[in-house]
Amino acid sequence: MTRTYYRWLLLVAVAICPHCWGDTEIPADAPDNMTWVSSGEFTMGTSAVKANRDERPPHSVRVSGFWMDTTPVTNAQFKEFVEATGYVTMAETAPSLEEIMAQLPPGTPPPAKEMLVPASLVFVAPDHPVPVRNNLHRWWKWTPGASWRHPQGPQSSITGKEQHPVTHISWYDASAYAKWAGKRLPTEAEWEYAARGGLEGKIFPWGDAEPDDANLLVNIWLGEFPHKSLKPNGYYGTSPVRTYPANGYGIYDLVGNVWEWTSDWYSADTYLKRAKDIAINPSGPEKSYDPKQPYTPLRVQRGGSFLCHRSYCDGYRVTARSKTPPDTSMSHTGFRCARSATPAHI
Repeated sequence: MTRTYYRWLLLVAVAICPHCWGDTEIPADAPDNMTWVSSGEFTMGTSAVKANRDERPPHSVRVSGFWMDTTPVTNAQFKEFVEATGYVTMAETAPSLEEIMAQLPPGTPPPAKEMLVPASLVFVAPDHPVPVRNNLHRWWKWTPGASWRHPQGPQSSITGKEQHPVTHISWYDASAYAKWAGKRLPTEAEWEYAARGGLEGKIFPWGDAEPDDANLLVNIWLGEFPHKSLKPNGYYGTSPVRTYPANGYGIYDLVGNVWEWTSDWYSADTYLKRAKDIAINPSGPEKSYDPKQPYTPLRVQRGGSFLCHRSYCDGYRVTARSKTPPDTSMSHTGFRCARSATPAHI
């Protein structure tokens, strides 16, 4: 089916039932701390030369109207969920040997016993310059006792950081919170559509201007990564939600601060497979596939984090994609929720 034919079908549908395709007003049942994003069509991905291969080709996507959390889920909000349900995050649970071995290539030796304890990955800045290429082990530390309650390890806490994004959250943890809250994780298409804030073809939610220490638009790494941070606005690590300007839809922190989980499985060829026709409310591939990590299931993360720096990670671009095993938690990973309209708008 050609793109032209698809567009013709859309035009016919609008002519027959115009209210079905356009959100003429915000639904009446506005949830707390959520922003309505009206339905629309946009170009997802990019043709930029410097973009990663999995961000290409650009293609047309249409999404129904939906609610998006105005900010990432905060420590205070996640604490409320835990206190109401008794939920225990994956970082607070020791992994089994079977879980780990299932994600490794056949013949891989089992991990050391000290790895089979409740723990999470924590960013620890080296005290000297380090080449950023192939040196993740220099700043990521497997830290027993690290969790959303103790972001830097067992001696740390979230006291005074109630309005910071919750971190050390796995995809499963985020999904559990979303279900409890009567919401869901956004699809990757919804996330990018919301992040653009109504702008088409721009690099960032605010336009094409690269952020720097004179133009603080987002919480990313300023200075020399990974050993020297200029601590923008005085925050080393996460910053309170709403610290930086909202985008055109009035949504905060869609880029920078923390990487955010989406509902989609990651596949390196997703965009290639759906580039011929308009994709309507795409929900991602049925399973994960990355030729570089063929044995590891991966979910899509979006938005970059406080650790992104133009010399190493420019994940704060609206088209940038990342992929992470759904059971993995880190000190720069959080999430926000979405909710479909009631009744559904399409």
